Amino acid sequence: MTGRLDSAQPYVLGLFRIVVGLLFACHGAASLFGVLGGAAGTDGGTIDAGTWPGWYAAVIQLVGGGLVLLGLGTRVAALIASGSMAYAYFKVHQPSALWPLENGGEPSALFCWAFLLLVFTGSGAFGLDRLFTRRSAAGEKPAAERQTPVAA
Repeated sequence: MTGRLDSAQPYVLGLFRIVVGLLFACHGAASLFGVLGGAAGTDGGTIDAGTWPGWYAAVIQLVGGGLVLLGLGTRVAALIASGSMAYAYFKVHQPSALWPLENGGEPSALFCWAFLLLVFTGSGAFGLDRLFTRRSAAGEKPAAERQTPVAA
């Protein structure tokens, strides 16, 4: 059974990446464009452009979530997204109470750890990262054809 589950791992990881990226991008779209109920605490509105840290967080959510969703630059986008959620948790939520359940920081904590996982695992299946990796690997010369420097 373990072998069968292991063989499905890249596909499940790819689906996990797609869902996490989509949900994260939806938060950014809600805050920037007022869709899906708008930004939290604005009664369906948006965050004013350039306000710290909300507007910048929303841009990271929209762009980072979109990149993770597509599997394009997954590791870098996930690292930035994870860091932004760690900042959100410790600067916005944690000062009001210790536990995420008490301070409303569960989404920040979960996104932070989900993105950190993607930093280490990569995009999994279905990602554009894999498509570009295959193309670049196919374009490489075989080891026998590569020139090696000769020491003088």
